[in-house]
Amino acid sequence: MHPQLQSLQDAIASATRGMSVDDLTLRPEGKWSTAEVLEHLYLTYAGTIKGCERCLREGKTLARTPTLRDWMKASLVIRLGHFPKGRKSPDRVLPKGMPPQEVLNAISSTLTAMDEAIASCEKKFGTRTNLMDHPILGPLTPQQWRKFHHVHGHHHIRQIHRLRQQLSLTNMSS
Repeated sequence: MHPQLQSLQDAIASATRGMSVDDLTLRPEGKWSTAEVLEHLYLTYAGTIKGCERCLREGKTLARTPTLRDWMKASLVIRLGHFPKGRKSPDRVLPKGMPPQEVLNAISSTLTAMDEAIASCEKKFGTRTNLMDHPILGPLTPQQWRKFHHVHGHHHIRQIHRLRQQLSLTNMSS
């Protein structure tokens, strides 16, 4: 597995280690639970897999020509590693209520499958070719897709750590 995605997989496993179903579903008002965060990540990985599979099936990339605006947005996330807070996720990657244990079990294998799909596209189309469009950042290369998922995943892992801290504080005051 690519080191960036391996690091992400390890961080997810570490952040969720020992969490019960009740822990996974703890949901502060107006925020996602850990299970919902994981489902969101799972859906982003599944979406990237589908896009890569479509590129491979059609034998061509699906990216449009990037604009200056695309370059600026992608640079913020990919080059600087900054993920803006408060940005609403596209509807297709909003949590839909996947059972917590199911998403916890599926996240690692889906991340592995995404790594393989990106690697297959990279082998077929090259390292510098834009594969497909991210709905917010625009066209991305294989390496940029990995970096996006790395930065995006770590953004959400910080949320999981905050949820665990709240859970710990709640349990201490009970």
